Amino acid sequence: MEIQQKTDQSQINRVVWKACDTFRGVIDPSQYKDYILTMLFLKYVSDVYKAKYSEYLNRYEGDKERAARSMRHERFVIPETSSFDYLYQHRTADNIGELIDMALGDIEDANREKMSSEDGSSIFRNISFNSANLGEPKEKNARLKNLLVDFSELELDESHLENNDIIGDSYMYLVSTFASESGKKAGEFFTPAEVSTLLAKLTKSKPGARICDPTCGSGSLLIKAGKEVGNNNFSLYGQEVNGSTWALAMMNMFLHGFDNAVIRWGDTLRNPKLKEDDKLMKFDTVIANPPFSLDKWGAEEAAHDPYNRFWRGIPPKSKGDWAFISHMIEVAQEGSGKVGVVIPHGVLFRGASEGKIRKQVIGENLLEAVIGLPANLFFGTGIPAAIAIFNKGKKTDNVLFIDASREYENGKNQNKLRPEDIDHIVSVYQKFTSGQLKPGIAEEKYAFVATPADIQENDYNLNIPRYVDTFEEEAEVDIPAVQKEIDALEAELAEVQAKMRDYLKELGY
Repeated sequence: MEIQQKTDQSQINRVVWKACDTFRGVIDPSQYKDYILTMLFLKYVSDVYKAKYSEYLNRYEGDKERAARSMRHERFVIPETSSFDYLYQHRTADNIGELIDMALGDIEDANREKMSSEDGSSIFRNISFNSANLGEPKEKNARLKNLLVDFSELELDESHLENNDIIGDSYMYLVSTFASESGKKAGEFFTPAEVSTLLAKLTKSKPGARICDPTCGSGSLLIKAGKEVGNNNFSLYGQEVNGSTWALAMMNMFLHGFDNAVIRWGDTLRNPKLKEDDKLMKFDTVIANPPFSLDKWGAEEAAHDPYNRFWRGIPPKSKGDWAFISHMIEVAQEGSGKVGVVIPHGVLFRGASEGKIRKQVIGENLLEAVIGLPANLFFGTGIPAAIAIFNKGKKTDNVLFIDASREYENGKNQNKLRPEDIDHIVSVYQKFTSGQLKPGIAEEKYAFVATPADIQENDYNLNIPRYVDTFEEEAEVDIPAVQKEIDALEAELAEVQAKMRDYLKELGY
């Protein structure tokens, strides 16, 4: 009996990178992901649908009507002309780009409740395989044929997969690799996996939690936070301003089996869409990696915000960091909600309106921890960032400061946090939240527990070096030894110079 070969992640990665060759030199690398990941999603839902239909046909002894009736209750409905197999059979058609677009449109229509935003926008709206960007008709048809041929190598139904997480894991891996290839543009849609893991562990949600990311990108951070719960008893919510990135997040949720995740498309600061009873929805955990120091974030409208999110003060119009933080704090559950946010260091010490907001937040005893990260962790910026943790259920009025800026693995394009670096940060934070750390130095050159008086004394400046002293004293200079070395070098130099004079004399100079 022949043993069925299982599809593993490396096989998916190989096929996808091969498929990328189809687009090289034709479109910008930052756009590859829209076509490649959409095709991966189409192949996955088609294979799952085909396998389920075959299963029902066997169960009902070939009765197609009963099988079709049962299929209406499955996760996705895939019309016959929308399946990957149908498109593959028509891969040489002159209008293959149009056929793929029609197939995606029909899938959306058949699954409208799942695959559309609340205003009717669909997840494939921003992608066209019939676009003139893919070249002249003849070249475009050849590229799309190659794309279908590449993906035909994969079998992505459950019976062919090595494990159930493989599709979601491959998707996350591919998004991260596209981010690495895309450079600066990647910051819009992806938070490095290690930073997501760290933030998820620092804000670990309890079973039953509502978890929200108001700037969710492709959803990787939100999924990490959900998985940190340890079981499936949680709900995920997100909002994303970029349409094609919102579509990535929707597909990411489906591929991880989070079909009930609520991901909205829109500008969180100008138009928050996660609401119930016309009020902002409240969450147990709010995590985000917002765009750093966003210009033109909507300061003009903030004074008349219908949800009064900016009552502590309106951040400067050229720096939206505290606007995102203010929103996150406001939507965290009263008395227990936790907020974890990635920030540029300027958030910790800039003055004027930001200084006033910072002082107010500290006065409310919401700030729990400030963690400095290594430089060059993020796509698109080499600057070091920090993580700020706010907690509406704090059990102490002290604040933990950690300087983790020197613990990382050097990478070719980006530095990486190692598992031991993440564990170090999390263990110190857990000791602090469990009351084991007293005010003062918690760990030499690494962690400090500050009292309200310490922070007040620093005029509410949260710059980490004010609290964590990482100064390394230079080794004492041995003057006699240095002088001896200088004397030896001077004697050696005199000897060389004498030899040079002799050689020059011999040569007649």
